[in-house]
Amino acid sequence: MAESIADSIAPGSVLVINAGSSSLKYQLVDPATERVYADGLAERIGEPTGSSITHEVGGRERIRRVALPDHRAAIAEVVELFREDGIDLAAAQLSAVGHRLVHGGREFHAPILIDDAVLAAIERLSPLAPLHNPPNLVGVEAVTALLPDVPAVGIFDTAFFHDLPDAAATYAIDTEVAQEFGIRRYGFHGTSHQYVSRQAARFLGRPDDEINQIVLHLGNGASASAIRGGRPIDTSMGLTPLEGLVMGTRTGDIDPGIAFHLARVGGKSVDDVDRIYNLRGGLKGLCGENDFRAILDRIEAGDSAAALAYDVYIHRLRHYIGAYLVDLGRVDAIVFTAGVGENAATVRADALAGLEGYGIAVDPARNAERARVSRRISTDDSRTAVLVVPTNEELAIAQQAAEVVLTS
Repeated sequence: MAESIADSIAPGSVLVINAGSSSLKYQLVDPATERVYADGLAERIGEPTGSSITHEVGGRERIRRVALPDHRAAIAEVVELFREDGIDLAAAQLSAVGHRLVHGGREFHAPILIDDAVLAAIERLSPLAPLHNPPNLVGVEAVTALLPDVPAVGIFDTAFFHDLPDAAATYAIDTEVAQEFGIRRYGFHGTSHQYVSRQAARFLGRPDDEINQIVLHLGNGASASAIRGGRPIDTSMGLTPLEGLVMGTRTGDIDPGIAFHLARVGGKSVDDVDRIYNLRGGLKGLCGENDFRAILDRIEAGDSAAALAYDVYIHRLRHYIGAYLVDLGRVDAIVFTAGVGENAATVRADALAGLEGYGIAVDPARNAERARVSRRISTDDSRTAVLVVPTNEELAIAQQAAEVVLTS
């Protein structure tokens, strides 16, 4: 079977590398037909225990439990899995390797061929996305070393939000300081928000430019966006991926004065505060766990710390949903996506509980169903459609990467 899959890989296919803060998603896909030859997910990278890779080729899935101290080790394991399946990536006539790159600053707002200058710029932007740009760079460098003759294309997470309205993109900070240091709302998960919003419009049978949506990308990293007529008007993440919703290890919104308090009273350095906010915050900071499945299990067992973490998470999520209801005025769809959004029925129900007066009602039976396709979970009489739409950042990245190579 592995040999037949290897032989069937169409010339012009794209290898997609999507390195998250603690994960590595990958996919070998034909961007023209959308056929996926292989895909997988490395999880809990850098965790002392529990790292694993779920790898699927030709409908055959296997899970490899292996220590993954960093993203470079994860990529090495992925390449070995491909080899075991008889797939020689160097001989597969790939048109491109498409890399998800998180922070493009003001410099990058379109897909781009990656060269040394681009790599240097991404590294300079790393302080704005300390959990993401470094593993992104590792992914580019490691795969380029393996496939030096295949063009590497960067697709930036910030691109979709590049043209946010000034009122949404501007922070109330000294204008000269903001200009000098590039301080503004950039937004993240843009590839996912763009893809999912378009899929939602297609599901509803309506053009993008006719509908208003709230998209909730809920994973280890989490973000919300308000999209009017296909264009984002606001999003929860800001200068960095730290702002906004409660996340796996990130605080989300927090009083800026807490940093000063930690420095003055606690003697914490800037790096200390960075680690507290980015690595020791969020769900992990509240209950010691950032795997949502484990948190729900602990709540079921009566764990009060896990229950509080969950309540804080839902409180913040509802806060943003309410804000975007006001921003948009009319909301045609609320869309859940990503790992938690697609799989945690309890989160979806609790996030929208009690909003029937706003024309938003979740059907419990529909919500409880599990499926890997786009689906409606709202009641028939809900004025606002509530949807679950699986994100496919990898396909979106592959299609954009192939287009860049074709037009270069």
